[in-house]
Amino acid sequence: MEKTITHKDYTTWGASYQLSLPLNIECQIPKDDPVRLLRHFIGGMDLRELHSTYSRIEKKKASPRQMLAIAVYANMNGIRSSRKIESACRRDINFMYLLEGKPAPDHSAIARFRQLHLAPCMKTLFAVRSAATSVNPHPSARGCHLPPACK
Repeated sequence: MEKTITHKDYTTWGASYQLSLPLNIECQIPKDDPVRLLRHFIGGMDLRELHSTYSRIEKKKASPRQMLAIAVYANMNGIRSSRKIESACRRDINFMYLLEGKPAPDHSAIARFRQLHLAPCMKTLFAVRSAATSVNPHPSARGCHLPPACK
């Protein structure tokens, strides 16, 4: 006689339990995907001004660099709502790639980042980077678009 175990949420847990292991997201994204270019692009930026808007940075949460990448990638894909960005971070593999294994930020953290941290230094962050790319533009950067406030 097989005994089934009932959890707190009153679901049965029988013999059909599936073990879930972490995926290597790096292998799932094509080499020519724009999200790879964006990650490389933001990785080469000087983010000291963005970091200066923080009093402390928690290690278990998304870093300012990752939050910037999420904000720019969401804007590239026409996602403006903080709640939709949160949902995309939980479901879309490209957003998971930008988070680098960190948990998805909630909508209030995304809105707070955009309002308190990104807004004060957005023009200088992208002005310096757009000057660098206009001198030596990368051929695969043609499909990338900056947010309207950065142009």
